[in-house]
Amino acid sequence: MAREFTSVGVVGLGTMGAGIVEVFARNGIDVVAVEISEPALERGRANLTGSTDRAVAKGKLAPADRDALLGRVTFAVGLDALHSVDLVVEAVPEHLDLKQRIFAELDRVCKPEAILATNTSSLSVTEISVATTRPNQVIGIHFFNPAPVMKLVEVVRTVVTSADVVADVEALCARLGKVDVTINDRAGFIANALLFGYLNHAVAMFESKYASREDIDAAMKLGCGLPMGPLALMDLIGVDTAYEILDTMYRRGGRDRRHAPVPLIKQMVTAGLLGRKSGRGFYTYERPGSPVVVPDETTPLAAEAGVADGARAIAKVGVVGSGTMATGIIEVFAKAGYEVVSVTRGAEKSATVCEAVKTSLNKGVVRGKLSEEDRDAALGRVTWSATLDHLADVDLVVEAVVEELSVKKALFASLDEICKPGVVLATTTSSLPVIEVAMATQRPADVVGLHFFNPAPIMPLVEVVRTIRTSPETTATARAVCAALGKTAVVCGDRSGFIVNALLFPYLNDAVRMLEASYSTADDIDHAMKLGCGYPMGPFELLDVVGLDVSLAIQRELYLELREPGFAPAPLLEHLVTAGYLGRKTGRGFRDHTHR
Repeated sequence: MAREFTSVGVVGLGTMGAGIVEVFARNGIDVVAVEISEPALERGRANLTGSTDRAVAKGKLAPADRDALLGRVTFAVGLDALHSVDLVVEAVPEHLDLKQRIFAELDRVCKPEAILATNTSSLSVTEISVATTRPNQVIGIHFFNPAPVMKLVEVVRTVVTSADVVADVEALCARLGKVDVTINDRAGFIANALLFGYLNHAVAMFESKYASREDIDAAMKLGCGLPMGPLALMDLIGVDTAYEILDTMYRRGGRDRRHAPVPLIKQMVTAGLLGRKSGRGFYTYERPGSPVVVPDETTPLAAEAGVADGARAIAKVGVVGSGTMATGIIEVFAKAGYEVVSVTRGAEKSATVCEAVKTSLNKGVVRGKLSEEDRDAALGRVTWSATLDHLADVDLVVEAVVEELSVKKALFASLDEICKPGVVLATTTSSLPVIEVAMATQRPADVVGLHFFNPAPIMPLVEVVRTIRTSPETTATARAVCAALGKTAVVCGDRSGFIVNALLFPYLNDAVRMLEASYSTADDIDHAMKLGCGYPMGPFELLDVVGLDVSLAIQRELYLELREPGFAPAPLLEHLVTAGYLGRKTGRGFRDHTHR
């Protein structure tokens, strides 16, 4: 039977420590909250009362329950106050020597049967445990911020942690209403090991001026449904904290270059640009601790990946292609008031595309998102054709054909001959080099990438991909068109994966490597990212939806172009694709799909 914890201690009352105190006290457990000095203790008390008062104001906690919660907490200076507790959770800054000193003292102060736990998010629980004479009673209990809200707890066992201690802590997590994933002691555990490689990569994109901070953040929020963009998240976590985590993971995790902190991060720490806590980081905030972003001119490398004015007038648009993406783009332009010429290969495909657009528009009417008059008007703006010659008088052509470079180059060479001067030629490619398509024409300055996301009528994001030959006017035109469509345009250079895929797929590949190493299960990894990071889907759920074959192809492109060893496709992913495990489309993937 699991041990009953009647009293716990929490060491360190910053945002995380105070949150952990609140979690225990909310669930009827007496807490001894400890700090190093009276001023630090008062700050911790203020953190706790502020959090509980906000919960009362939002109607999430009754005043009487708040008072009872606070009544369960005893505040004290010094570790001696923890002499009779059943469990101690340490939540001090991420410095190994500091944690080791605290654990050595806890070992002296606490009763022999007490469990000693660290809330570290990246340091070695094993190295912390050996500072005591009871390493078998030391464990990691990694709460996520804000602890009262986030459901996930990573329970980290070392090679000597007692099985009874693990079982007791797992039962405690259930009592606290948390979902625990139990894992071994390795750098970054699950969530941080997957999250911080992605964050570091995003900072590298920004540092190289590949895209603006706003565009990087908007791309990941709108393209992947993430609760925050990576740079805004870095500011929330704290740039200094992120540096410490990345540096620890790099040193402890095999010196993977993807975890080596980008130089800009260290520079920002040195300059005191720590994120929200200091009032400035990648963004500038109203005041230290405030979440309100204010305009600035001095944030590091804040120069926008902007474009010059001078957008060309666009009234008539050609869309080439017959797949789902093409039909979605036709619908988007027609609903926005543009005249559209739809070009497919042959009358039969043209009829199929026409029917698909009608079906989608009719669904909009049924769902109350579109009136019958607007549906009819949109359909009336579309001309259906089976020949490219009908594109002779359009102002913009959007290509949405198969992802084969030879096919796209041949098409653009034909468009170069047919279309009038000044027409913007856009490719919807998600992975091919736009410059190679552009150089198939005699007008590369007029060629741009317009990467819509599927389904185009619903997804709000478009990646505008400019090559080294794309003119500022062409880029400005592409942005203006996106605005007219009600889409958010993010501008980036012509590099494999653009923004979204370049950040998303290495993260998915890292998750496959973690599974391949038998570090955790697919279910626990998915739980960790959904409950610990607020992701809408876990990596394996997403891989099955996207298709393992599609994921492998994109990962191969990223590796071939960037030559980053960490981007090499995980062998497990290659083996599953070879065996026909492609995800939902085949009914077999990382999940056992019963419906194809």
